[in-house]
Amino acid sequence: MKKIFLFAAFITAITACKQSNQSGNTEANKQFAAMCETYYQDGLKLNPIAATFIGDERYNDLLPNDGSLAYIQQNKSFNERYLDSLKNYDRESLNANDKLSFDYMKDQISMNIEGFKYHPEYLPFNQMFALPLMFGQLGSGTGAQPFKTVKNYEDWLKRASAFSVWADTAIGNFKKGASAGIVLPKALVVKMIPQMQSMVVATPEQSLFYGPVKLIPSTFSATEKQKITEEYRNAISNVIIPAYKKLGDFLQNEYLPKARTTSGYSAMPGGAEWYAYLVRQQTTTNKTPEEVYQTGLKEVARIKAEMDSIKNQVGFKGDLKTFFEYMKTDKKFMPYKNPKEILDAFEDIHQRMKPNLKKMFESEPKTPFEIRQTEAFRAASASAEYNQGSADGKRPGIFYVPILDATKFNTTSGMESLFLHEAIPGHHYQISLTQENTLLPNFRRFGGHNAYVEGWALYCESLGKELGLYQDPYQHMGALGDEMHRAIRLVVDVAIHTKNMTREQAIKYMTDNEAISTEGATAEIERYMGIPAQALGYKTGAMKIRELRNKYEKELGSKFKLAAFHTEVLKDGSLPLSVFENKMNAWAESQK
Repeated sequence: MKKIFLFAAFITAITACKQSNQSGNTEANKQFAAMCETYYQDGLKLNPIAATFIGDERYNDLLPNDGSLAYIQQNKSFNERYLDSLKNYDRESLNANDKLSFDYMKDQISMNIEGFKYHPEYLPFNQMFALPLMFGQLGSGTGAQPFKTVKNYEDWLKRASAFSVWADTAIGNFKKGASAGIVLPKALVVKMIPQMQSMVVATPEQSLFYGPVKLIPSTFSATEKQKITEEYRNAISNVIIPAYKKLGDFLQNEYLPKARTTSGYSAMPGGAEWYAYLVRQQTTTNKTPEEVYQTGLKEVARIKAEMDSIKNQVGFKGDLKTFFEYMKTDKKFMPYKNPKEILDAFEDIHQRMKPNLKKMFESEPKTPFEIRQTEAFRAASASAEYNQGSADGKRPGIFYVPILDATKFNTTSGMESLFLHEAIPGHHYQISLTQENTLLPNFRRFGGHNAYVEGWALYCESLGKELGLYQDPYQHMGALGDEMHRAIRLVVDVAIHTKNMTREQAIKYMTDNEAISTEGATAEIERYMGIPAQALGYKTGAMKIRELRNKYEKELGSKFKLAAFHTEVLKDGSLPLSVFENKMNAWAESQK
């Protein structure tokens, strides 16, 4: 799931506590709750797009110039101020829920403060993690930015008016980075240029940003419709298109010649230290890159042995790589004629596992859920992903599936495991149940740690057989392929950024060890080059949840109830893994 992490650093840093004093309604708890609420409100002002994504519309007209020195200083002061505030509270005098909040907040803010020293603003965006791409989703009329009232339309115009300043600052930061030797790899820059160029169109009507005009509600008066149409045409022609053109021209003419031929962070000044920090940040552990790498090698070997057994089970003659090729290319695995058939196949997976879901989960989300095809403008570089719904249930959680050519969509890509991860019970259950839990402090309702959130979703892939799926050996193979994919990440992400593994060597390692096309592997490896260490959270978190489940099943015997375990994993929202493990151990003790 890419979306929550596009602003995860913001959301986790900002969204804080309307405290639920579940036990011990002491003066300390009340004061802590008040501090949390101020933190929450201050944070939303600082990160208005994060507010939009969680459904708070108060700041929908603002676009922060988040790469400017003024903003960076403001953000740093915000974090330092609240880290100081925590010193005013005796953790031991807080109730159990507040202790979790205290530990979470301290961990998160400390990581944020440490991150400033690496100057992440010098790499303002890349081919995946990019405000210019998200800006397209927001302004299309079908994303998180609402277009239902006249004020909604006016809000977007104000937000859009700030885009050219944001773009100018991004260009300035790219230049500062180039001077300091902190630049993106050429392989990524060549992908970013057409993304910017695709937004440069001849007329406003051809623009993605004209979408809201086509969707103007019929309840608006003729005067309002005319005014909005004129203002949107003007903004698209005079602000949005020129800003994208400027970004595209800069990347093509000035930045690309300065971009590096190396793939990893260790090739840049201070890059090895920066990467080690990102590993700790994204896994919420103190693991070193080398520890992660060694775990990856062991997991790749284990999963490969399981894959071999399925290859033998279906009677395939040949080695594993030939089997991968067969699964990738045989036409019988590509039965679809159009996108609707693919979306219907995912809904069929949903319906088949519904009876077993009720046995394994004590509650299901109230937030509506939809399966949609990824929009054409971003499908070429998109992965399947989950976009969270709004807490009030007005905006559904959406499982997006990129479909470039339905006739080439391969069923052995692991459709069942993909649905378990991105949709149900993966991201949709975890994120929606957390957002719907008003007893939680807001920063835990709306925040997210990569290792916990992605770890839960990957753990859910391992539930396939228990949910009545993976009956087809090729779907089971697809699921193992997905798990192998996450294990390979531990190897290549670390090797790229600390062991001088090249982009090409990483692509080869991936295609040698899993059923993935060269094009697919290329997109994945370039993702790890652009967003280092993010891909490490999945396996790290999933292995921790599975380790704890196995441990408690042994310890508790007949007292272990899987649905109760799942409730406990999810009920307190996302936590750093160390805080999460302590909480789970306390739960297991209480079950005895």
